[in-house]
Amino acid sequence: GAAMQRFLGPLLCLWALRLPAGTGVAARGLDVASYRERVRAMFYHAYEHYLESAFPYDELRPLTCDGQDTWGSFSLTLIDALDTLLILGNVSEFQRVVSVLQEGVDFDIDVNASVFETNIRVVGGLLSAHLLSRKAGLEVEAGWPCSGPLLRMAEEAARKLLPAFQTPTGMPYGTVNLLHGVNPGETPVTCTAGIGTFIVEFATLSHLTGDPVFEGVARKALKALWKNRSDIGLVGNHIDVITAKWVAQDSGIGAGVDSYFEYLVKGAILLQDKELMSMFLEYNKAIKNYTKFDDWYLWVQMYKGTVSMPVFQSLEAYWPGLQSLIGDIDNAMRTFLNYYTVWKQFGGLPEFYNIPQGYTVDKREGYPLRPELIESAMYLYRATRDPTLLELGRDAVESIEKISKVDCGFATIKDLRDHRLDNRMESFFLAETIKYLYLLFDPDNFIHNDGSDFDVVVTPYGECVLNAGGYIFNTEAHPIDPAALHCCRKRKEEQWEVEDLMREFYSRRKSKKFTLRRAPDHGEGENGKDPEDPSSEKAGEKRNSKKSSHSLLSCPSQSFNSKLAVLGQVFLDNT
Repeated sequence: GAAMQRFLGPLLCLWALRLPAGTGVAARGLDVASYRERVRAMFYHAYEHYLESAFPYDELRPLTCDGQDTWGSFSLTLIDALDTLLILGNVSEFQRVVSVLQEGVDFDIDVNASVFETNIRVVGGLLSAHLLSRKAGLEVEAGWPCSGPLLRMAEEAARKLLPAFQTPTGMPYGTVNLLHGVNPGETPVTCTAGIGTFIVEFATLSHLTGDPVFEGVARKALKALWKNRSDIGLVGNHIDVITAKWVAQDSGIGAGVDSYFEYLVKGAILLQDKELMSMFLEYNKAIKNYTKFDDWYLWVQMYKGTVSMPVFQSLEAYWPGLQSLIGDIDNAMRTFLNYYTVWKQFGGLPEFYNIPQGYTVDKREGYPLRPELIESAMYLYRATRDPTLLELGRDAVESIEKISKVDCGFATIKDLRDHRLDNRMESFFLAETIKYLYLLFDPDNFIHNDGSDFDVVVTPYGECVLNAGGYIFNTEAHPIDPAALHCCRKRKEEQWEVEDLMREFYSRRKSKKFTLRRAPDHGEGENGKDPEDPSSEKAGEKRNSKKSSHSLLSCPSQSFNSKLAVLGQVFLDNT
């Protein structure tokens, strides 16, 4: 418990740290507001050209001003950019896009889709937009946030991914056909991140819909990876999901592994789950022991720990942000500054950088406008207010505008040495890169709420608090409100405990004979549950009046108040 608080504690400080916006920055002459407006303009330059030239395709091709489907056929950029619209304050366009998506997106299509990408971009984007829709002024259903059109779309998309998890190990295939499930002859080799990057979205879905299947498969996959780590505590890059044999045995924090570690930490915080956090802390020790050299992280052989590639990959730049979430600020800053020197050398982060030679790696000289270094800067700026972090934001704005801006949007940089461009604008540019840049320059954004501001929503299951801050970003920068996970306990036992307790109390008080019933013996009905106990019924069935005579005040382990607190409900005391 104490160890957990040590690691979750800094997170709370992270959000609570509210220094004056300009602290230490004015001295270096960086005008935060003007950069914020430049980032806003960048967003609209890209977004409007997507709508004009590429919609309903997944992505904009900025050099030819047309569109292409890349990860499926879902108008992906629109789903990915939706919550960014709200963070920029554009309520009317958010509302318009929600109705466009409801009309136009269909997941019953004969398309082979990446299980990982569909989850983080589509399921994550829809869940985030669903949870923000009331804030965006949409009329929400009576049952919201436990129901709603965007939630139903997210659930439908996630259901299309479930067949991938039906393997002997519980680790999913990497690709699924949205109409037919896993294709016969599909390769059983999946990267580690493609197995361990589901808990944030799937647990959120399970908590909101009451269907435990999503969280169940995500946890099983996480545990399978944990079980198959090497004797020295490392995981490799690709594994066979049928046999659990490691196919690529390179171990590091970058491509193919990255978001598995990220989701252990974020899953732990979102679900207040000590087991996930202790898994991460074990990995963290092994990573420090075997892969860390001079605040750089190399790639090593997962069984022997010998260096296999002394390279830095741009995807690894998320790591300082992750370290800041567990409160390891000093190490995070040192590694961040290493990565920032690479940015300054090239005006972007090449996909691969050879650390000993201090230069790009052949065929890996590109920068597809990735967000990771900016993401880390945003987290670290929340934690430290160090103006160097704003300078990285400034450099990113300047070089993306200078190198990659074209008439029709922003183009992937094919080669940072001669600034050749590629005809692609990935959806993560609007979902992540622009969002993290804007949040870096917007200290008062609602996303940075320290808990002093919140909404109370009345749901069919009681009142709950929302929008109090502490948002957990999925790995595509879609913010999930952790409080929402406590709003929809309709299918959980605790939901009925308070209700039965109150009913019991009032019915007994009328007859002036309020007595406590004995605890049920562990033989009454299946699984030691009393057959009269309404909580052992299937979800959603009408509970008849006969059952409510049973008191659940027979649970000595928690005080009445903490039992109520478990529900995440607010009881307003009007006396």
